[in-house]
Amino acid sequence: MFKQDLLKGKRILITGGGTGIGKEIAARYVELGAEVWICGRRGGVLEQTARELGGNVKTHVIDIRDAAAVDAMVQRIWDESGPLTGLVNNAAGNFISPTKDLSPNGFNAIANIVFHGTFYVTQAVGKRWIAGAHKGSVISILVTWVHTGSPYVVPSAMSKAGLHVMTKSLAVEWGKYGIRLNAIAPGPFPTEGAQKRLRPGGDFGDSTQLNPMRRVGRMEELQNLATFLMADGCEWLTGETIAIDGAGYLASGAAGYFVPLDKLTDADWERMRSMIKAANEKDRGARTV
Repeated sequence: MFKQDLLKGKRILITGGGTGIGKEIAARYVELGAEVWICGRRGGVLEQTARELGGNVKTHVIDIRDAAAVDAMVQRIWDESGPLTGLVNNAAGNFISPTKDLSPNGFNAIANIVFHGTFYVTQAVGKRWIAGAHKGSVISILVTWVHTGSPYVVPSAMSKAGLHVMTKSLAVEWGKYGIRLNAIAPGPFPTEGAQKRLRPGGDFGDSTQLNPMRRVGRMEELQNLATFLMADGCEWLTGETIAIDGAGYLASGAAGYFVPLDKLTDADWERMRSMIKAANEKDRGARTV
């Protein structure tokens, strides 16, 4: 679909780039000639991903909830490689839970990464672009729930909706600097992390009956959209959140995706909480910050 070396000369930071959607986007950017920085909390995972992708991939271990650490990371990139040309805000956290059962720590675990952390990274990059008179492109990975809300994932829905508004707001405020911001709202694109926290003990196959195209997303489709938005040639496209979900949320509303959870019993929820906790503890053991 894309010409060879389409992204040559681009320098792009992808948060949460070691696994899942972030890793898949990084792979396509590297394939098309970009220099890619990937960051996250698990140093070993980042290094393994960098080895797998080959090309020009650099890593930085960070917890983006720490604003000072974010600023230091972005300054390191400027000092070692030069100004970024693009940013993909992909780092996130999510899990299903009845909202009545959420603890403050549970809520903050999502909101501090998705809402606060994403703003910290966007501001740290954006202010350097402005100071240096550099143009740039920001892509934030959101969800279709920003349009509809969604039960059982309220911290994520609230946080992602905030980034949806950030995208629109900064597209206007920073447009005069040649900085554009867009967002992608994927439907179900199965990844290991999403399955463990949003479909513990199951898979995403049951969502296909709700979709007009009767399937889940294919990762190359998401990679292609992320490439189009990052490449030169569509600079007048800014401030938009683009759904890639086979018209799923238009047909049934994103909220419908989790409505079947209404049928779960307290015992079902307890079983899934245990599975989510086990997945989180496994990930936590691999973190280096």
